[in-house]
Formats: sequence, C-alpha cells, structure tokens
Amino acid sequence: MYSKEKHQDVLDNLHTIRDYIRWTISEMSVGKAYFGHGSDSIWDEAVHLVLSAINMSHEIDTNMVDAKLLTAEKEIIINYVYQRACERKPLPYILKKAWFADMEFDIDERVIIPRSPIAELIHNGFAPWVNDVYEVTSVLDLCTGSGCIGIASSQVFENADVTLVDISDVAIEVANHNITKHKLNDRVRAVKSDLFANLGDKKFGVIVSNPPYVDTDDLASMPSEYHFEPKLALEAGKDGLDLAKRIILEADKHLTEDGVLIVEVGNSQYALMDMCPDIPFTWLSFAEGGDGVFLLTYSELVKYKDLFKQYFSV
Repeated sequence: MYSKEKHQDVLDNLHTIRDYIRWTISEMSVGKAYFGHGSDSIWDEAVHLVLSAINMSHEIDTNMVDAKLLTAEKEIIINYVYQRACERKPLPYILKKAWFADMEFDIDERVIIPRSPIAELIHNGFAPWVNDVYEVTSVLDLCTGSGCIGIASSQVFENADVTLVDISDVAIEVANHNITKHKLNDRVRAVKSDLFANLGDKKFGVIVSNPPYVDTDDLASMPSEYHFEPKLALEAGKDGLDLAKRIILEADKHLTEDGVLIVEVGNSQYALMDMCPDIPFTWLSFAEGGDGVFLLTYSELVKYKDLFKQYFSV
C-alpha cells in the first residue's frame, strides 16, 4: 500500500470527485499504466475508476464533480488507484466487471477481459454476412472465456440455441455465472471441450471465436497489465496460430451448408496471410477500430481444405 503518510495526505487534502479524478490521472501517469482493457485514454479510465468506486452513473451531471466524498468513499478510490497505478492491475479486474456489446459481464482473473472488435459485428446484427438472423437456429462460441461473445450474440440470434465452449474449468464457471446473470439458461449452455471435441456431430449456422492468438515473442514483451490474464487465454505458439489452424481444419464438420466461421487472430493475421497466400480470406473491417478478424464460409472451408492441410503441414 501507499505509505501511511501519503495515504493520510490524500485523505486530508483531496475532497471532491474532481480532486480524485485529477489525482487518479496523476498516479496512473507516474505508474506508467497501460490502457488496453476497455479504455484507450487516461481520462476515460480515471473517470470510470472514480465513479465506479462510489457507485455513480457515468452519465453524471457535471455539477456533481465538486461534490465532497465521504472518508469511506475516498478509501475505496485510494485502494483502486493503488491496484491500478502501482500493481498495474487492469481496471476490469479491480471492479470485477466488464462491458461488452453494451452488456455487463462479471469477470475476474480466471478469464480474459472482454475487448474484441467482434462486439461491433454483433451490434450490426452480423450484417451483411448473415442474411437472416431469425433463420439461424444454432450458434457456437469457441474459446468463450467469460461467455461474452456467445451471450451477446444470443441477443441477435433470438431463435438460436447458443453453445459456449472452453477448455478451462474455471472459465466454464464464469461463463455459467454470466448465463444465469443474463437469464439465458433456457437457450445458452456452456460446455467444457477442447474446441470441437465434446460437441459430437452437432452443426451450427454461425461459429464465432476469439481464441488465444498471441505468439511467444509478443507475450513476453506485453505490458504488465496483460500478465494478470490467464496465459492459457493468450498464448498460441510460435506464430500465434496454434488454435486458429485447428479451428479452420475442423470447422466444416460443424457448420451448416450456409454457415459461416468468424475468427479473431489479432496481429497473427499477417502470419496467417503469409502462410496461406492463395486463400481468399474475408478480413472484416471495423468502424470503431480493431482488425485481425476473418470470415470463411462453409463452402470455402470445404473447397480449400486440402490446401489448408498443405499450408499447415497436416
């Protein structure tokens, strides 16, 4: 913790919401905090931290920023700032909550923090890649973690059963918690499985996945914040494509004939493109930022399967 002297100095001399937002910014600057888990600016993160600590809406009236805080509220903020600025813990792990596709999810260090650009695809109803969302009756979210992609997708595919898959027992626990949180137990289920291994011959109209895709070198050089996340959810071998290659090779057996496969591979996009020069991947673009998400149809997966095997040396 901060020294007793510094702790007391903050309590004695900072009194308002404005004071604590300013101080939070200063402390995160000194601590060289990295912003990549929900906020991309120090101002947004400081506001989010302080207002969340005192249970206030982020739509706060600007007249409220000079409201004085109780000592107990100050203590909570100081504790949060210590974790964020000194320990470099990502804010969603401190708050135990994250937002994805306008939905709140309960999370902790058992799962990766939701931040995929696939949220924008969900916002757009998977257009133009899925012709009629009401005709899709089954959706699969591979490497689900907290369950955020599959659960958010269930709001688009209202007539679909949604299966969330992860190899991690603790991730399945978190996903099940979020299924219950959003009252979706009737049509969303979590299954422990090594990718498709425990799904039998079930087929899906949409398979979407944000698997581990960080290569070995990148993982070692990532900011401190990322090392709070489970290594299992990040690391994917020398080229970052260990999981993506398996998904590509196996997905056709679990897609309907009009189905699509959507996979995020992040910076490993370039390794995949170099590896597969003759494959016409559709790389999705996002108005709100983000890249490294490809789409392949069932027919493309079948057509190029032998070529994929050749490229992946299977």
